[in-house]
Amino acid sequence: MPPQTTQQNGHHSYYPTTSSSSSSSSASLKGCCCCLFLLFSFIALLILAIVLIVILAVKPKKPQFDLQQVGVQYVGISAPNPTSLDTTAAAANAISTQTASLSLTIHMLFTAVNPNKVGIKYGESKFTVMYRGIPLGKASVPGFYQEAHSVRNVEATIAVDRANLLQADAANLIRDASLNDRVELRVLGDVGAKIRVLNFDSPGVQVSVDCAIVISPRKQSLTYKQCGFDGLSV
Repeated sequence: MPPQTTQQNGHHSYYPTTSSSSSSSSASLKGCCCCLFLLFSFIALLILAIVLIVILAVKPKKPQFDLQQVGVQYVGISAPNPTSLDTTAAAANAISTQTASLSLTIHMLFTAVNPNKVGIKYGESKFTVMYRGIPLGKASVPGFYQEAHSVRNVEATIAVDRANLLQADAANLIRDASLNDRVELRVLGDVGAKIRVLNFDSPGVQVSVDCAIVISPRKQSLTYKQCGFDGLSV
């Protein structure tokens, strides 16, 4: 719609329409939003660049998480007959179609080593003890913060309360304990960590713990330990 005109004393006066005014306001609002978006984008990119420069300067390394000691506090194996720990082969074969239960308490001591110039923030870690691929019990370690260039001891206890094993697994357990005095277990776990730089946390670093241990039910002690660790670099 063209602007309206009025004639008074030979002069023409022009009055702009409402649509022209609203179009101008809308254009100004869009321009302001665009400027704010560009400003926030620039600030975010600047912060990201600073963090990346600091990370490259400190050259972060993955944390080291090692199983140092395993203490067997209790081992109990029960079968549905009075001679569950008989040292004869007949006793092991007699329960090949029955069940046996395992009660176990082991105390594990891990060592967390931070080789970096900055601190490391650990999340909650969980560990599972397994017998021939069967999970028996779990243990968890609360998250904690570790200072730069430091070593920290982390303790965890796994308690297995009468875990039932069926048929062949029960026979294997009784045979391992009574005849060989050698029960092989596997401890698995994932340790999540983040490197903290200027109050900013890096992407998560996952350290996988995989330990094969052998315990002696008679001596209530650990006889063998071999651990493997795998982690992702930052």
